[in-house]
Amino acid sequence: MARCRAPIGRARLVLLAAFVLASVATACGGGGVSVADAWVRAAADGAESTAGYLTITNGGGASDALVSVSSPSAGAVMIHETKTDASGMVGMSPIERLDVPAGATVKLEPKALHLMLMEPQPGLVAGSTVELDLVFEHAGKVVVRAAVR
Repeated sequence: MARCRAPIGRARLVLLAAFVLASVATACGGGGVSVADAWVRAAADGAESTAGYLTITNGGGASDALVSVSSPSAGAVMIHETKTDASGMVGMSPIERLDVPAGATVKLEPKALHLMLMEPQPGLVAGSTVELDLVFEHAGKVVVRAAVR
């Protein structure tokens, strides 16, 4: 008597496809980056800018870099660093990318690395939230909700 094999069910096919995609993403370094503790300073209506802070952890086996940030709540978002020069003058300047080595955690915090939200939209008041769209060189786009304080 001949045995017939049942065709692969749709659910099994979907699970197989998800497994293959997850394997490819892991091999390419995606998924190793996580973002926590995101918050943005409240801004008065009409303010020229405000600042944002967060913690990036790269749990993957390869280095990555934050290469751009945007937000529907701001005209532009820049990655900034605060430095003190030889004369003691403190200043901020934009940086093109923020490297996040494999296995490392990078904190964006007041008076150090931070985000500058330029031309913030009205309504950035304490208790609300702001979407931040972070783009990493390898992990791709990571969307986070930042509390406004």
